[in-house]
Amino acid sequence: MRFPSPLVSGRLVKRYKRFLADVILDEGGEAVTAHCANPGSMLGLKGEGSRVWLSRSDNPARKLKFSWEIVEADGALVGINTAHPNGLVEEALRAGLVPELAGFTGLRREVKYGKNSRIDILLEQGEGVPPVYVEVKNVHLMREAGLAEFPDSVTARGAKHLVEMGDMVEQGARAAMVYLVQRPDCDRLSFCRDIDPAYAAAFETARARGVEAYAIGCRVTCEEIVAERAVRLLA
Repeated sequence: MRFPSPLVSGRLVKRYKRFLADVILDEGGEAVTAHCANPGSMLGLKGEGSRVWLSRSDNPARKLKFSWEIVEADGALVGINTAHPNGLVEEALRAGLVPELAGFTGLRREVKYGKNSRIDILLEQGEGVPPVYVEVKNVHLMREAGLAEFPDSVTARGAKHLVEMGDMVEQGARAAMVYLVQRPDCDRLSFCRDIDPAYAAAFETARARGVEAYAIGCRVTCEEIVAERAVRLLA
């Protein structure tokens, strides 16, 4: 995924109301408010003075013309925009990065399933072959060097998705969780039982019901974010 135009650098003042961030731009020192497309706590990624990069939109209909894309943390660039993971995982699947999910003949996004839910990606594999329901989760928390963790805040919605994924398996389909680590400095992924024990328990139950799980790591630069490697999942 390449950014359509050069990103703008600055320093974070604060992130607030979940979806807003005040930033002082490096060029000219202008203070701007950027959209923060991230519903999580962003633990460890929102320190005052952190170096950040924003994308700029020329759409006159947008209330905020800047969007927060990247933050520098622990000496690495970390992607924080949760609008990108579904597209990044689609690119990875089309490139065959997850062999267990290769060989599909059709790929659709945001397909209705379960109880008033939409699956991020539905892989169709031809007549007589069960489809694969793929749920994508963004990961950017690192509290121990090399170890990515999910989630960074309580996610009842995420636990609900795990239950519905298990239901699809029991109905004869396949279901797979794909955790996208939007940072280059992690080679392992585990679950934050201290932050959301209910999600960790729901994951274990889903795995026992036959839900598959994979993790993918990204290369992050100011020009592009690329899903490029497997990350070891510590269940």
